Amino acid sequence: MQYLGRPRRLNPRLRLVLLSFLMLFLELALIRWSGANILYLSYFSNFILLASFLGIGIGFLLAGGRVDAFAWAPLGVLALVAFVLAFPVQIDRSGSELIYFGALESSRSGLPIWATLPVLFLAVAAIMAMVAQGVARAFAGFAPLEAYRLDILGSLLGIAAFTGLSFLGAPPLAWGAVVAALFALLLVRRDLVRAAALVGLLVLLGIESAAALTSWSPYYKVSLQPHPDGATTVLVNGIPHQTIESVARREAVLPIYVVPYREAPAHRDVLIVGAGTGDDVAIALQQGAQRVDAVEIDPRLYQLGRALHPDHPYDDPRVHVVVNDGRAFLQQTSRRYDLILFALPDSLTLVAGQSSLRLESYLFTTGAVAQARAHLKPAGVFAEYNYYREAWLIDRLAGTLAQVYGAPPCVTAVTGVSGDLALIAAGARPDVITCSSPWRASVSPVPAPATDDYPFLYLRDRGIPGFYLLTIGLILLVSVVGVRQAAGGLRRLTPYLDLALMGAAFLLLETKNVVQFALLFGTTWSVNAIVFGGILLAVLAAIEVSRRVRIGTPPWLYGGLLLALALSFLVPPEALLGLPLGPRIVAAVAVAFVPIFIANLLFAQRFAEVSASTVAFGANLLGAMAGGVLEYASLATGYRALLVVVAALYGGAFLAQRMAAGPRATLRAWTAPRG
Repeated sequence: MQYLGRPRRLNPRLRLVLLSFLMLFLELALIRWSGANILYLSYFSNFILLASFLGIGIGFLLAGGRVDAFAWAPLGVLALVAFVLAFPVQIDRSGSELIYFGALESSRSGLPIWATLPVLFLAVAAIMAMVAQGVARAFAGFAPLEAYRLDILGSLLGIAAFTGLSFLGAPPLAWGAVVAALFALLLVRRDLVRAAALVGLLVLLGIESAAALTSWSPYYKVSLQPHPDGATTVLVNGIPHQTIESVARREAVLPIYVVPYREAPAHRDVLIVGAGTGDDVAIALQQGAQRVDAVEIDPRLYQLGRALHPDHPYDDPRVHVVVNDGRAFLQQTSRRYDLILFALPDSLTLVAGQSSLRLESYLFTTGAVAQARAHLKPAGVFAEYNYYREAWLIDRLAGTLAQVYGAPPCVTAVTGVSGDLALIAAGARPDVITCSSPWRASVSPVPAPATDDYPFLYLRDRGIPGFYLLTIGLILLVSVVGVRQAAGGLRRLTPYLDLALMGAAFLLLETKNVVQFALLFGTTWSVNAIVFGGILLAVLAAIEVSRRVRIGTPPWLYGGLLLALALSFLVPPEALLGLPLGPRIVAAVAVAFVPIFIANLLFAQRFAEVSASTVAFGANLLGAMAGGVLEYASLATGYRALLVVVAALYGGAFLAQRMAAGPRATLRAWTAPRG
């Protein structure tokens, strides 16, 4: 094997920072890129995240192994990219428990779900284990807290870099270039095989990135399919999502799109949430609207509409475009409207790859519908439409409007190739609209409305669907086998049971904060990035305090954490929505980040005294993976109840730590004088 020269030795601290940067950046890239090509991942909320945590935990356990697994990571990444590009998945799947919005046709490309997901999970776990072993070996060269501090610094840089590329709309080639450059810099063994793997990675991603009529938004892989009649289909992550077409063609094919303006005789001021590429904006202008506030969360969809729509609605001075989350816009605006229209705002993607929250989840809750009603003029009308695959979903949405508006809404439906295209409308007063087809429930019992605590619109009944339980069981089985092999038995992890419980609790706490900030400030990619960055800054602050002050992990510190969690539980996010933006930010940061800081102060104080930092950190990461599995409980309980689980896990960590220290140490901790 031909070597390409001896690499220049990096400063050990810089090397650990860069390795941690690579690990987090690669994790974020895999979550984003895999979800764009494997549609199954849009519905398994944290699949890649779980695989990443499992792999990173195993990698830390393998830090002392003889094989340099990090040297093989470029080949692993190349193999994964080649597999996904060779077998991309587009599906159309519906079930009795959870609705899937897939391709318009009933066909499916790629391998079946039972083949794709196991391969993907094992491949991601293996790749992250290879990278993590390199991180762990650098990690072991420092005192535990110093290593942890450098790891967090690298992670912050990784988030910042990926956020910057998302802001620029960079394609996968840019992400791959960052990964390849870091591998080239950090690999100790540089030879033709690894160089060829990195070049191959860039070639594959370059071909994908250069595909005709394909671009990347912060949320989607966006592709265009022009039609001979002048219309253009917009596909996101491989699914037909919108059609750019003239008002005349849209009205001729589906006149239901004009119905909201008949229901709202006065439609001078119109708000359209989910404005997309501009079809609904063009219809509003054609129907005589004098002002249209067009809210669209995805900047790329807006750009495509501005450039390609045949009626050029976004060039009209009556149109005011806002690139933001629809719920966030309603919270921030003081305007009132004659017509508020939620226009096909199904996102087909998850907020963070870490929770079951979708971009549109908070648009269809009772809180959102009530907020929209508050922005209607006295004779205003609220309307929403979409393709609904199941009758019970129409009943859920209509029941939500009936609860908020105090009268059955009007439902107009036409049957299309993708299910029922239904328009549901309600007036600010019952006498505002004349309804020829008032809602009558078609299923019994009518599914309860979605709420801000339980925003799972597409899940008919509370509970974890059976195929989720099967997937979780298989993940846990693979995890146990993998950890046993890497650790040489589970006893090696026993001294760090408390750190594992802390990892599980922290992952759930992090998830709760992500969804809380999404409700308070919008489900945009930028809010998500700010939250993750803020969490890492809180972690870094706890590390810096622990480096300077040694307080141990006394009961009163655990007590402070439980009090902070209790405050978060007693002050639900909905209670903060009524605050002005400035006070809302202050209150949200206090409620969310005080528990984060105290939890990491406990972890840092405990981690400072471990004898085997890589094993201890691996145990913590594996605990985080278990916390990711527990996150699925929110499908049954809602997000607020996760705080109870978090408190129980930290209570378990306290007991595990005291039991390991022995009864005398426990007694001393409880009876020691406070000063």
